[in-house]
Amino acid sequence: MAEEEKNQQDETPEEATEPEASEETAEPDAAEEPQAEPAGDVAEGEASGGEVLGPKELRKRERSRASGPPGPQRSVEERASERAERRRGAGEGRRRYRTGRRAKRGEPGTGTPPASREPGSKKVRQGKVVSAAADKTITVEIAVVRRHATYEKVVRRTSKVRAHDESNAAQEGDVVRVIEARPTSRLKRWRLLEVLERAR
Repeated sequence: MAEEEKNQQDETPEEATEPEASEETAEPDAAEEPQAEPAGDVAEGEASGGEVLGPKELRKRERSRASGPPGPQRSVEERASERAERRRGAGEGRRRYRTGRRAKRGEPGTGTPPASREPGSKKVRQGKVVSAAADKTITVEIAVVRRHATYEKVVRRTSKVRAHDESNAAQEGDVVRVIEARPTSRLKRWRLLEVLERAR
């Protein structure tokens, strides 16, 4: 054990002297060949004054340093049409990629199903008037009863809408039909169509 420790102690001074010698030999080489950076190159993102440049400014500088003959002068419309063409090509590439992915997964490529309502037709809902206190405005509670698609439990949901009642015909407790309309105030997007059943 003592011999091993002595051998290790003997080896360590030699190892310590070797790096010093290599450092001494490396120093004259470094002094002989100084590496100077060109004055024109500036660190990325920093200008010569020390300010930080944004990505747009960096792109402009890269373009200005580009070698080769300059391209032809183009008008704004020509550049816009070239950009539109590039975007159209990129969109077609994305479409092909997504179609290929769907085909690999075995999904039908039907896309979004069409809307059930015809364009231009307005929604009509039936509900119960829960408040008629405001002038020319009624609050209608619309109850929706549906069977859950997965769990097949009957789910009841209610939503309240405010509807315009020009003649104040509906009273609290009436069953009414309302139709979609243009916004008449901040919350009113519906209009009273008819009173189906009067409150008793």
